[in-house]
Amino acid sequence: MPKSAISTITAVALGSVLWLVMVQATAAHHILGRPAYGLNEDSNTPSSIQGEEVIGDYLITFMVFPAFPKPGEPGRIHFYVKPVDGGAPFQGKVAFKVREESAISWLTGGDPVELGVQPADDNVFRQRFQFHEAGDYLVSAQFEAGGKPYHIEFSLRVGAPPVIGLSEILWGVLIAAIVVVSVVQRRRAMTGKIRGAHDKGAEKRA
Repeated sequence: MPKSAISTITAVALGSVLWLVMVQATAAHHILGRPAYGLNEDSNTPSSIQGEEVIGDYLITFMVFPAFPKPGEPGRIHFYVKPVDGGAPFQGKVAFKVREESAISWLTGGDPVELGVQPADDNVFRQRFQFHEAGDYLVSAQFEAGGKPYHIEFSLRVGAPPVIGLSEILWGVLIAAIVVVSVVQRRRAMTGKIRGAHDKGAEKRA
């Protein structure tokens, strides 16, 4: 591929990435607010996420309420830690953190924000949250037991998903780059033909 075409692709890709970062940056303010306490623990609202995973010596189960978290509204995480051998449930503390899953956080490594450190409450670690902005978030829970660290992560969507997501934007950038390369190569071919015809005409006149 000609160097000019490669340079064009690079310019288009870099420009598109910078544009994407700027768009994400304008929407990435106020990731979350302080924990809220207005959601009734006895609510029958179904959870939006239910997960179960065995990590080391423990079976970890988590649930997120309500079913469809919205910006500005309180929600909660229920976290359970039980030994796989059927012993007594873990009674230490679990630290909850969150970071935004966006293009800017992916590029910059986005530091997580602490939601809270919760003790066991009737064998359940309850963490409340409230997000100011719609978006995709990555929640992490960490604890230490028997001198070993344990860590689990899960994604959480707040608000309605965007009409155009990151994957669609990246596909658009790729298609745009292909179109630009095609146009550049076509122009180079036409320029070569014109120069060839001009050279032949000059030779005939000579």
